[in-house]
Amino acid sequence: MIKITLNNKPVELDVDPQMPLLYALRDELKLTGTKFGCGAGQCGACTVHLNGTAIRSCITPVSAIAEQAITTIEGLADSKGRLGESSVQVAWREFKVPQCGYCQSGQMMSAAALLKVTPQPTDEQIIEHMQGNICRCGTYKRIKAAIKSAAAHSSGSDLSASHSPVSKNGVEIFDASKQGA
Repeated sequence: MIKITLNNKPVELDVDPQMPLLYALRDELKLTGTKFGCGAGQCGACTVHLNGTAIRSCITPVSAIAEQAITTIEGLADSKGRLGESSVQVAWREFKVPQCGYCQSGQMMSAAALLKVTPQPTDEQIIEHMQGNICRCGTYKRIKAAIKSAAAHSSGSDLSASHSPVSKNGVEIFDASKQGA
């Protein structure tokens, strides 16, 4: 029996200790917001928080998370505890980030982890932190704009014109030709 804290609630998992956390979340606990993307920790679709740090749940065995705190997209909340209302989730909706939406829970979890350690990230910090999250639809400009908006919102300041949906198309992110890829 593996005991964890999941989205601020105690949970016991009676599974093979080597089962990837992703499968325990989706199949055993029926939390399907965390997605399977590649199964190799390369795409970021399965990102969750382990004690506040972004990890890839597809390559993390449940034995590695015993007695620790896991947060999934279902547990992301604002400072008042309102689920689905974190500054990242609000910005994602405001900027209409998702197209197909498949990667978005992982994108939001990575963005939330970034903002926890770097409340006002630079463009370069956003690019560096988010480069492990792949979006097949290519909404990287909106992702970056949403992160900047979430940073402004979570700090209590009003959104400036540079963070408004009108100017979001002028923001560049993940340009492979500029990243040496």
